[in-house]
Amino acid sequence: MSPLTKRSTIYLDPVLHKALRLKSAETALSVSEVVNDAVREALAEDADDLTAFEKRRNEPTLSLEVFVKELKRNGTI
Repeated sequence: MSPLTKRSTIYLDPVLHKALRLKSAETALSVSEVVNDAVREALAEDADDLTAFEKRRNEPTLSLEVFVKELKRNGTI
């Protein structure tokens, strides 16, 4: 274990824990590596989402009420 790693206790649903152990065995990675990879991927997706939100910041917003009325008016619903 690298001296730069941090130890943490997490509580997992038993089914998720079993899935992690199975994935660990199939991929020859430790459970920690599988979890770290999944967290990195989730955070990268969050970063992508934040970038997309920032790019669209100045676009006009549309309320759900207006949107649903528009759908009804044009026969979609």
